[in-house]
Amino acid sequence: MGTMEGLEVTDCEQCPALVDCRSQIVNGTGPEDAALLFVGEGPGANEDEQGEPFVGRSGSVLDDKLRDAGLSRMDVRITNCVRCRPPENRDPTKEELSNCREHLEREIELVNPDVIVTLGKVPSQHLLDRNVAVTSEAGSIANAELGGEIRDVLICVHPAATLYDRSQESTFESAIEKAATMAGSSGGQSSLGEF
Repeated sequence: MGTMEGLEVTDCEQCPALVDCRSQIVNGTGPEDAALLFVGEGPGANEDEQGEPFVGRSGSVLDDKLRDAGLSRMDVRITNCVRCRPPENRDPTKEELSNCREHLEREIELVNPDVIVTLGKVPSQHLLDRNVAVTSEAGSIANAELGGEIRDVLICVHPAATLYDRSQESTFESAIEKAATMAGSSGGQSSLGEF
């Protein structure tokens, strides 16, 4: 199955610091019609090395919680706000985020998910365009115009937060369960059919 035009970014030189730091561009993975789209901040060392989002310890946490909620990684799409690893794993700058925004918008438009789940503060603030207190807002739904239409965005803590702070674990779990429920068992297709 060929990838849809636009889902893969193959060459991009817009952010000099990231071009210097990356070993490759890390594109989203998962079904092209997934009901759930998870958006992280950007690739870390493991992701940069393997060319896939969320493959390190955070990835294992995410996989475990997806499994607990009756989903597998194969069912969902996972991507990042920026597709190249920032130096020293620093947060992406405003400029880097905006440079990469068109790629994210295009991915959202093509995948057309029922729910977008933001993993952590950076993607939450980037997609909702406001300050987000992730810990207290986790599990709540916001709406934002993304990929050409108003979509449900479920705010979630970053999976890594659960590794440093056990109290975040149930917060993360319940957000993932809520996402699974919202996406329904619709097997990738929205329950509304193609209207």
